[in-house]
Amino acid sequence: TPATRRDANHVRAFRKLFPCPSTGQTDGACVGWVVDHAYPLCAGGADTPENMIWQEVRTSYLKDRLERELCRCKAGAK
Repeated sequence: TPATRRDANHVRAFRKLFPCPSTGQTDGACVGWVVDHAYPLCAGGADTPENMIWQEVRTSYLKDRLERELCRCKAGAK
């Protein structure tokens, strides 16, 4: 949906400011890490580099699960 669409240009801008924690590179694979939104898009977070963080892959699974629940609750409250 447009409210949760991610712009690859914003991710590239984030990576220029904050290189991969495991390699120090600004592009290419970043083994063990993902770029994620600090505040979920479905909850009104912006798709901007300022709202992005590096997150360990294993931690991202828990955060993603919590965010899905948050977004379901938010959608049900409308």
